[in-house]
Amino acid sequence: MKQFTITSNDSGQRLDKFLKKLMPNAALSLIYKLNRKNNVKVNRKREDNEYKLQEGDNVQLFIKDEEYDLLTIISKPLVQKSDKEGLNRKDIVYEDGELLIVNKNPGVIVHPGDFKTTELSLIAQVQDYLGSKLNSLTFKPSLIHRIDKDTSGIVMIAKTKPSLDVMLKALQSNKIEKVYLAVCLGVPPETRGVIRKKLRRLEHAERENKIVIDNEGGQTAVTHYQVLETEIHGKYSLIECRLETGRMHQIRVHLASLGCPILGDNTYGNKQENAFAKRTYGIGRQLLHASRIRFTHPSKKTEVSYTAKLKEDMAELVGR
Repeated sequence: MKQFTITSNDSGQRLDKFLKKLMPNAALSLIYKLNRKNNVKVNRKREDNEYKLQEGDNVQLFIKDEEYDLLTIISKPLVQKSDKEGLNRKDIVYEDGELLIVNKNPGVIVHPGDFKTTELSLIAQVQDYLGSKLNSLTFKPSLIHRIDKDTSGIVMIAKTKPSLDVMLKALQSNKIEKVYLAVCLGVPPETRGVIRKKLRRLEHAERENKIVIDNEGGQTAVTHYQVLETEIHGKYSLIECRLETGRMHQIRVHLASLGCPILGDNTYGNKQENAFAKRTYGIGRQLLHASRIRFTHPSKKTEVSYTAKLKEDMAELVGR
């Protein structure tokens, strides 16, 4: 018999969902069969699969050790990590028992599911970094939000299930302020303003899911911007953007709509100018950086703000 005590990280989920996460190699049909045959008990009695586990519940699983081992064994990752591929502590902006804030490097995907690849992801680096520090039966550190592969800067990870729930609710309510810095071609007609243009996702776009402006059928998207510097190398500007909504590729599409595409953006930008910047300055990605984030801490209930330094390629180009 296996016995488990439910903690705050594992509470709030259905019994069958918990068992599936606990035993990833078990088919749902097997889990239902185990429960039907009274091989699963919660607080010494049988509960329906829909039962919501509570903190402090005792789950008993009547199963042979060798069968349990087969159902829980995790295969070796397809990605072989080297020491250089681990999370660099210098990229940690803030960490406590609930949150981890990282200054992500460009070229790193945040989650393997985004690209269906075995390429090393930020979340894999985080889970490797935290290792056995976190004690949970089914919960793993989880992304609170995401940024594009070639966008650098702040990404927040929840280290506990309660903090994830609070932060996701805040994100959905637009209570997390996110500020970005972008190096753009040209200068907007106004030094500051608000871009209100609805965005629609093209479902069958090749290579990358592209976004188009569609003020009739698109989703509301609002970007506040301010020009910080102009005449960078005679043709570029540094623009600060604050998101009121968080649509896919929102800043990239909105700035391009002003005639000021982000330098290095090969989807929405100027390919000729991008090629020039790559030859001349070694720019190999879109120069967009998640610079600052402001939110209410999930347990401290106080407003906090964190800033991530520009990565080397952007910093050198703008002289910061």
